[in-house]
Amino acid sequence: MATKPDILYISHGGGPLPLLGDPAHSELVTQLTSLGQRLPRPSAIIVVSAHWEAPVATVTSGAQPPLIYDYSGFPPESYEIQYPAPGAPELATRVSQALSRAGLDAVQDPKRGFDHGLFVPLKLLYPEADIPCIQLSLLKSLDPTAHIALGRALQSLEWDNLLVIGSGFSFHNMKAFFEPVTAQSDARNKVFEDWLTDTLINPALSETERSRQLASWSAAPEARYCHPREEHLLPLHVCYGLAQRPADEHESIRVLGKRAGMFYWRGSR
Repeated sequence: MATKPDILYISHGGGPLPLLGDPAHSELVTQLTSLGQRLPRPSAIIVVSAHWEAPVATVTSGAQPPLIYDYSGFPPESYEIQYPAPGAPELATRVSQALSRAGLDAVQDPKRGFDHGLFVPLKLLYPEADIPCIQLSLLKSLDPTAHIALGRALQSLEWDNLLVIGSGFSFHNMKAFFEPVTAQSDARNKVFEDWLTDTLINPALSETERSRQLASWSAAPEARYCHPREEHLLPLHVCYGLAQRPADEHESIRVLGKRAGMFYWRGSR
């Protein structure tokens, strides 16, 4: 790369709630707003969203993607949120080329819009909506090793001042969100968060071991309590695959009563 990108994995919260003044998202709103103010301004953003799975890696390539309100049961204003960020067709082409060079199947989709995994957090990070964006899908296989490889393939991408965001949630058990927080449930949440944090920031781990642990994440303590289905964790695997080193920063917040983490790898300029 001309410069190494900034890489950020975020816990993006529940649907549009971070934008609706929900008290259970106040720490998330504060954290993302602060990050947007202190991170270097990117020239373009790639978002790997937990809310898009495809048979092969797929990239949005439209010049002005519409928004996809991919949630239901929220107030009317939730479906009037606007985030008119431009697309980045040239970046989409370069991403698909980088994936192809690594031997991965990749296609471009000029019609798909931006889902809430992009527009909700970016409205907090960069509310002006003036930075070109593209989305990169997850793989329907949900294979953690394949998602690490997806990130690793992006290392050959040449684009200055790029920000890559993995938009997911380090805790995503929908049933547990609606149950009372108890000492037991909090302990189950904490033990996985502690494991995940140590895996991502421990400098004593070799990258071979770090990759192995992430690939076998489901064997971690309380992994399947925190992620009955792994789509909200896998954007982190893409981020790590691209970074291939310990995260520089980690932030822990509470969202909907649950512990959740964010990880940041500083780029080079």
